[in-house]
Amino acid sequence: MTQTVKPSRIRAETLAGVARVTLDHAPLNVIDVAMMEEVARSLAEYESRADIAAVVISGAGKVFSAGVDVPAHTPDKVAGMLEKFHAVIRALVASRKVTIAAVHGHCLGGGAELAMVCDIVITAEDASWGFPEIKLGCYPPVACAALSALVGQKQAAELIFTGRTIRGGEAAEIGLATRAVKPDELDAAVGEILERLNALSPTALAITKKAFYAWDAIHFDKGLARAEKTYLEDLMQTEDAREGIRAFMDKRPPVWKGR
Repeated sequence: MTQTVKPSRIRAETLAGVARVTLDHAPLNVIDVAMMEEVARSLAEYESRADIAAVVISGAGKVFSAGVDVPAHTPDKVAGMLEKFHAVIRALVASRKVTIAAVHGHCLGGGAELAMVCDIVITAEDASWGFPEIKLGCYPPVACAALSALVGQKQAAELIFTGRTIRGGEAAEIGLATRAVKPDELDAAVGEILERLNALSPTALAITKKAFYAWDAIHFDKGLARAEKTYLEDLMQTEDAREGIRAFMDKRPPVWKGR
């Protein structure tokens, strides 16, 4: 049985025990609040279905996602935006389904955070990964809470503090992705994993996930809550954070004040 639902920002499909969520907000699949709400609804639906063992997240067109909508970072919107985006992240982390990110093109900022919290990440070798928030006078809360556990503290510090962009091959080498493949082999690599998962018990997979992440989940939840609190109470009160966001929207270099 195939079920397809097309909201305005994603494509959601289920077939043979696999759910697929495709970010579909041309041209860069920017994650705005509407997309966050649609992804959250789809994940909640899949979580309640015993026939679904895996969820694949990918991007339509030429990119996975260029990140979270920058205009949503203004003082009047940022708290609500973070709440909705982190609800999606927490849903993925807590999901009993095996989550797989299929990454191609740009995978930046919130897009990279969305991909990195999936259980298995298959990336095209030439995909662009990065956390460029620091260039806007901001930081990526999810990456601050979880990236060190994936790639080590020193690698995470460089990526977050400099905003450096890396290719999919390097992302796999440092542990940010599970495996890097040639761009035209991405679908086949994901299909291979799904074939293996489909031969297993969905119940056993769900319980194994619970055991596997038992320790990490405790630290992640506390770390993300602290990173979010610092973001709202400290960072967003600075002139530089407001200037970085304004400069991005005005398409000009920021003028930092150091306060």
